[in-house]
Amino acid sequence: MAETDQRRNRIVRAIRKNKTTMTGIVLTLLILLVALFAPWLTPFDPLEQNIARGDLAPGGEHLLGTDNFGRDVLSRIVLGTRVSLVISLSAVGLAMVIGALWGIVAGYKGGKIDALTIRFIDMLMTFPTIILGLMVLAILGSGMLNLSIAIAVAITPRFARIARGSAIALKERDFIQAARALGMSDSRVIVFHIVPNIANEILVVGTLWSATAILQEANLSFIGLGVRPPMPSWGGMIRDGVNQLLFQPWLSLAPGIAIFIVVLAFNMIGDGLRDVLDPRTVE
Repeated sequence: MAETDQRRNRIVRAIRKNKTTMTGIVLTLLILLVALFAPWLTPFDPLEQNIARGDLAPGGEHLLGTDNFGRDVLSRIVLGTRVSLVISLSAVGLAMVIGALWGIVAGYKGGKIDALTIRFIDMLMTFPTIILGLMVLAILGSGMLNLSIAIAVAITPRFARIARGSAIALKERDFIQAARALGMSDSRVIVFHIVPNIANEILVVGTLWSATAILQEANLSFIGLGVRPPMPSWGGMIRDGVNQLLFQPWLSLAPGIAIFIVVLAFNMIGDGLRDVLDPRTVE
C-alpha cells in the first residue's frame, strides 16, 4: 500500500511539472465550467429568434454577432459547449468501458474467443470512424443519445484492441500466474490485477480519443445528423454559416475556433499523460 501511495505521489508530482499536461488541464477545466454553467453564462437566449437583429456583425452587445435568425452567436457557442461535451464524453466513456472489458476478456481467455474478437475488431476498424458512425445513425436516427451511441460504436474497437494487447502481455507475468496458482478466479484476476495495470494506458487513449470524439460529433452535426434544431451544436453552427462564409465568416469561424480549443486541450492532456505515465518516468 505504501509503495502504491509513493507511486501515486510521483505521478502527481510529474503531472505538476509537465507544462503541457497542466496547460491542458487548466483549459479543460475552464471548458467544463463553461459547459456546466452554460445557462447562466449566455448573455442572450441562444434559442430566441429575432429577425430584426439578424446578421449583425461582431461588436456592441453581440460580441460575436448574430446569425440570420437574430440569435446571438456567442450564446449559442456557450450552450453548444455543453451539447458537444455531453455527447462526446459520454461516447468515450461508454466506448472505454465496453472496449476495455471486451479486449481484456478476449486477451486473457485466448483461444477461439480471442481469435473471433480480433477478426471482428479488424473488420470494424476497416471502416473509418465517420462511416461507421453514419451506419449506426442510419439505423438509430439522429438525436443526442443516438449520436453518442454512434460515436461509441465507432471508437470501441480501438479501445478493445489496445486492452487486448495489454492483457495478453500481462497474463504471462509472474504475479498473474501466482494469483491463478493460489486459486483466484479469472474474474478476480481481471478486476484486481489486469484492469489496474492497464488503467493508465486506457486513460491516455481515452483522453486522446475524446478529442477525436469532439471532431466526430462536429462532423456528424455538420452533415445534419446531430442534435435537432434549434438546439445548437458546433458542427451544426459551422454548417449554417457555410453559405455566408465570404460575407459573414464569424458564423462558421467562431464555432470552428471553439472546436480547435477543445481538441487542443484534450490532446495536450493526452500527450502530457502519455509522457508522465510512462513507467520509465514514474517507477
